[in-house]
Amino acid sequence: MHSRDTFLTVLTSAALLIVTACSTSAQPSRQSRQPGPAEVVAKVGNDPITLEEVDARALQEPATSFGSAKLVQALYMARRGTIELIVANRLLDAEAKARGIDRPTLIEREIASKAPAPTEADVQAWYQANPARINGATIDQVRDPIRQLLAQERMETARASFVESLKTKTNITILLEPPRFEVADGGRPARGSANAPIELIEFSDFQCPFCQRANPTVEQVLKTYGDKIKFVYRHYPLPNHPNARPAAEASACAEAQGKFWEYHDRLFASPSLTDPDLKAHAAALGLDTAKFNTCFDNRQQKAGVDKDIADGEAVGVTGTPAFFINGRSVEGAQPFEAFKRVIDEELAHK
Repeated sequence: MHSRDTFLTVLTSAALLIVTACSTSAQPSRQSRQPGPAEVVAKVGNDPITLEEVDARALQEPATSFGSAKLVQALYMARRGTIELIVANRLLDAEAKARGIDRPTLIEREIASKAPAPTEADVQAWYQANPARINGATIDQVRDPIRQLLAQERMETARASFVESLKTKTNITILLEPPRFEVADGGRPARGSANAPIELIEFSDFQCPFCQRANPTVEQVLKTYGDKIKFVYRHYPLPNHPNARPAAEASACAEAQGKFWEYHDRLFASPSLTDPDLKAHAAALGLDTAKFNTCFDNRQQKAGVDKDIADGEAVGVTGTPAFFINGRSVEGAQPFEAFKRVIDEELAHK
């Protein structure tokens, strides 16, 4: 059985490292240019932050903090997180100085006071909602760790909200360049303008539950950004999903008749992807079933799907869904806010 301290660590890690993707074996990735120690990677107003200052803390982060992220991506995440921390601390210090108080007093007034202590009802609700994360422990065994976790989350939320309000008063510039990958669209179906400033490429698997979960988020992104987004779907059926490869080839057969997106939507909404189901979807969409069945049965689209997989592996895809926003990797079924942050940064950069 876990001790209380160990269990709290497990809870905190679980809160940060939520599984969001179907996975396969790791593949190498391409690295972007690495900045030198003296390079300025962010500014708070005109006050610079150098990479040397960032790395003094960022390189002490444990690799497990970044889950299955590739090394180049994990390094960027460690540095970016540290930049955000340094920025926040400088903003808090500046605000405290302007008010004539110290930082702890400011934090107590503006953050701690707005993060109420968890009640017993809060603890009970978390316990009931997270059976997989308590490993069979009783409520008495994990009450204190849960309360500490909830209190920490509330403090972090209140702190983030206050820091965001301070950012509106100061010009914050993040200059750290994220890793980028050269990702081709492979001639696959696209939605949106060919000249859009943002290219969103997804490598996906029709049988992957996380891809299904991500699909509404992609729709939200497309609706929010409209003609600023070009969205491309590429195939990456995983070998542990037996129906994924046939579904990918079937959708390519539908693409050959100009019905890819309609077929794509039906597959993600379908509870079953057997061969008869795939043919039935084609018929329901009014495709030429003779041509579709010939295409599917003779595996006429196999080479195209193979090319998608090879291109995905070349840029380090390890699971699905895998997204690239102007070459920047976003892995897994992330929330809309994760896409929005990267897209907004890219639009501002443009």
